[in-house]
Formats: sequence, C-alpha cells, structure tokens
Amino acid sequence: MTSIRRLLIILLLCASSSITAQTQFDVFEASIDEIRSALEQGRASSVQLVQQYLDRIQAYDRQGPELNSIVRLNVDALDMARALDEERRRTGSRGPLHGVPIVVKDNYNTDDMPTTGGSVALANFVPSENAAQIDKLIQAGAIILAKTNLHEYAYGITSIGSLLGQTRNPYDPRRVPGGSSGGTGAAVAASFAAAGFGSDTCGSIRIPSAFNNLIGLRPSKGLSSIYGILPLSHTQDVAGPLARSAEDLAIILDAVIGYDSRDEATAIVQGASLPRFVERLGSADLAGLRIGRLQEYFEGTDANLRRSLDDALDWYQQQGAELVDVEIPDMADLIRRSGLIGHEFKPDIDQYLARFSGDENLNLDSIVSQGLYHEAVDGVLSRSNESELDEPAYQLAIAARAQLRKAIEAVIAELALDAIAYPTIKRTQVFTGEAQAGSNCSLSANSGLPALSMPVGFTGNGLPVGLELLGGFLQDAELLAIAYAYEQALTPRRAPSTTPPLESGLAPRVQPFSLSFERSSIRLWAEFEFDVLTNLFHFDIRKEPGSSGVVHAVTLVIDRDADGDAQDPIVLNLLAPDTDAAQGSHFMSAQFRDAVVDRRVYLRVFADSFPRTGVAQLLE
Repeated sequence: MTSIRRLLIILLLCASSSITAQTQFDVFEASIDEIRSALEQGRASSVQLVQQYLDRIQAYDRQGPELNSIVRLNVDALDMARALDEERRRTGSRGPLHGVPIVVKDNYNTDDMPTTGGSVALANFVPSENAAQIDKLIQAGAIILAKTNLHEYAYGITSIGSLLGQTRNPYDPRRVPGGSSGGTGAAVAASFAAAGFGSDTCGSIRIPSAFNNLIGLRPSKGLSSIYGILPLSHTQDVAGPLARSAEDLAIILDAVIGYDSRDEATAIVQGASLPRFVERLGSADLAGLRIGRLQEYFEGTDANLRRSLDDALDWYQQQGAELVDVEIPDMADLIRRSGLIGHEFKPDIDQYLARFSGDENLNLDSIVSQGLYHEAVDGVLSRSNESELDEPAYQLAIAARAQLRKAIEAVIAELALDAIAYPTIKRTQVFTGEAQAGSNCSLSANSGLPALSMPVGFTGNGLPVGLELLGGFLQDAELLAIAYAYEQALTPRRAPSTTPPLESGLAPRVQPFSLSFERSSIRLWAEFEFDVLTNLFHFDIRKEPGSSGVVHAVTLVIDRDADGDAQDPIVLNLLAPDTDAAQGSHFMSAQFRDAVVDRRVYLRVFADSFPRTGVAQLLE
C-alpha cells in the first residue's frame, strides 16, 4: 500500500462519526452512547478509554498541531477508572456517564487539582470544594480527565492566558478556537474526551462550539448551578457542556441541571419539573415550526458564512417550517445598557477568592498590582480593578436586562415563534494574535434566555460555521430538539483532519514522496512531505544538472479529470522565473488536501519549449 493511499484511509476515517479498530474500541469521535455500549458489552474498559484519550492528548496537544488546550491532566484519572470498572463489575452502572472521561474548563472548582482561570496568579490555587456541576458529574460516574485552557479569567473570546498561552483551533491551527472556553472546544473537537464543560458570560460556550463544529447550549439562567465556578459576572454567568452531538449534549445536561441552594438563581427550578433533554430529542414537529430570522444579525455577516447559514434555514423551510423575518424593538440600545460584567467582575472575583482560597491577601487588586496576567487582559483587568460599584448605574443595567427580555418575549409571543435564528458569530476564526470580531452573544447573555449554537457546515476553506437558536425561558430542551432534527438528517459533524485516529497509539507520520520531471531539455527534481497533523504540504524543488531549457514557472494544480486537462485554479507556484531552486510550506485547503490524498494534484511546468498551457505530470 502506498503512503498516499494509507493516508486516504486515515482521512476517510476522519469523516466518519466513529471508528472501531480491529482489536479494540477506538475513542476517536465516539459518542457517549457508543462508549456506554462498549463498556457494557466488555469491548472496552474505562481504564482503556482513559489511556486512549491520554494517548491522543500526548500526540496532538503538545505535538503535531500543538493545540495547547490542556492545562493539566488529572493524575488520578486511571485510578478512578479502575475503581469505576470494578464498581461496574460489582454493582452495575450508575448511568450513561459511568466511567466516561470528561474535560472541564479550568475555572470550575476541583478540590483535587488547581483551578487557575488560565492565570499564573492562580497557578497553585486549589479551591476548598468542588463546583456544584463537578460534584454532579462525579456522582454520575464521570471521570474528570483534565482541565482545559481558557481566555484568562474568561474575559475574552480568543482563549489566551498567562499560564498556558494561546490555544489553537484543530480545524486550522493558525487560528483561534473561540473563547473563552476555547480549550474545551478544541479538546472535544479533537476527541480528547467524550465531551467537555465550559462557561458562558457572553458567548463563551456558543462561540467555541461554532468555531469547532460542536453543539453547545447557553442554558436558561438558573437551570443549572454556577456555584464554585470562578465568576466573571454572577448574573450573566451560566455553565454547561459542549459536545460533538445533540444526544451527547442531552445526556450530560440531564445529569447536571437542577436546584442548588448555594446558587439563588436556581430557585426558578426548585420543586419544578426539570426539562428532560434526552426524552425530548425527537419531539420537534418541523412541519409546524415557526423560526424567526433576526435580520439585523444576518446583515454584515461574512459571505463565506452566509451560504451554510442560509442553507440550514432553507432546509428547515423545506421540511415545512415557516421562516419569519423579525426585528426586536430597541435591541441595540437595550443590549448596550444591560451588560453587567463591568459592574460585577471585581466584587464577584474578590468574593469567590475569599470563599474558596482562605488567603485574605488574594484578590483582584493583588493580582493586578503584581502584573500577574497576560497582556491580552491588561485593559479589562486594570479597568475593573480601578472601578467602584456605581449602585444607581448597576440598577439601571439590571432594569435594562428585564426590558430586553420583555421585548424578546413579546416578539416570540406575538409571532408564535419556536426560536429566533441568527449567526452565532458574524466573522470567521481570526489568526492567533488578532482581535476576534462579530460576536452576537449579548442577546441571550443580557436577557437570561437560552441560546443554542449548532453546527451547520463549513466555509470554502474548511472552517466550521454555527447557527444560533434563541428560545423562550426554560425552552432549552425544545431548542435542542430543533437542532437534533437537523443533525439526524444532515450529519454536520466532521472531525478535524489534524487530529486523526492514532495508529497503534501513535500519530500518523509525515509522508514523504518525490517526483522526477524530464521533458525535452527540462529536468526537475522535487521532494514533497504531506503532514496531516500540521496541515502543511512541504516542498523542495530544483533544476537538475543538464537542464538547459528556460523554465518560466512550476506550479501545482488540482485536476478534475484523469488526463490533467481540465484544471481548477493554480494552488501555488513552486518555482518563479529566473529561479533554479525553491523550498517552502503550503497550508492546505480541504480541497487541496483531499486532492493530494486522491492523487489529483499535478505538477504543471511552463517553459519556452512547452505549449502555452504548460506540461503536466501527476504527483505520485
């Protein structure tokens, strides 16, 4: 088998939702239900699951694409897995999460590991008790495998901080994974765990979901507890899972929602019937669905996102759903006046540190005065530290939140809408180091209403696209059911090419191949390397001794037919005029990568003795 053909098999596996190796269950893209089935049938143990995820983290987080998503591993994970395997043998399973490895954003309290918020200031801060949702996961039998990176203190949307640096997007490691829960987004997309947890103050679950081809819900405020999660704004903060499928999300949500006396916002579900996410998955009646298209948020959206977004809404319409263009009166002004982060961050973090650290000298002022943070959060931390709570202004912002929610709910009621749809974010993933613009996060964050980001395809250069659905209060399960119907019909999940299945526990190697070109008096030698992990195509090309003709250009083209006659545009020029040798790297588009694997890439040489269209030779 040629090296290229072997890579074809690997990449085809990447496109599937799961993989079963010849000798054992493989965690790559495995769903929670598939994991549960493998555990129950004895095709895998929790110990084996943990080890496979650890192998993937080893292969891809600090090597290969260098995602830099994992802050620290839980050193007790294998021991926990052994204990849960033994418990399963003795007394049976606790439920669908028994023995299932999960990663959590490093602003969730874990009393056996530091909780850092991505900051060197909290590098050794071990809180006195777990976050409420961590306890629920442990009770359900889940294994907390690792803590994931975030934008420092969750105060941004590109996932960079002083403790770990920049997390990268597995779909294009040159770009950001979204934030602030970008470490979780990248890790779940790369199959470092079955699913992961994030928090969302303004987009921090939804943006990483959109940027990593995942599904994530910002729940109705109070549906689940935020106790023990490092705060950004306690009124706006919510927390919960990001997953590769709607069913996985539903399973985890059912496990972590509910009343918690330590979080007063959860009083809204005290004694009430909780949403049943798994039970409601198949309940959406698409023929009777009414979806509002929020025109203001579609305006100005990148054209390379619009096709996937419009196609998704068109699909719902084809199933019988009615699309209604909507406007929310005074929306921009109400959003501008209802943000609370600037009011709440300083008192909230000081109260959190006092409660969970036991160190009376640890507070925002001590962190800022010592400069213990990344420059990316310098401005927001300094401004927050210098501010004092303006109670009248704070109360006006609280009132504006109520007005915004009332305005949204009035539109939903008047038009009998099941959801309001708009892009999760208007811009594609920026390159690391750049500012990310285009977030539509505030409509849900400032109203307390639930919003779900669902994957709806990819841009032309292979970047994931997310559509957001906003619903009525506590209509969370209905939103997920709407997304589930789309997912079941169109299967929008596609694994990133940079983190493929392991081979005997190891990442695929770089595949070298070479080409000798000799026509008339033109002689060339080229060496290539195809690195699926970095998505780079390396080349080294030179004229051979005895090549006497004049070469004007040597290009790579993707050809659509076997004769190399009908070609797409030139991918890149390898050899410029008056140049005898060149080397470099090219970041591959999805189309180019597939063409290399399918052997549809040609070297096309332009020389004085050749026809105007050049002479082509297949790369083999």
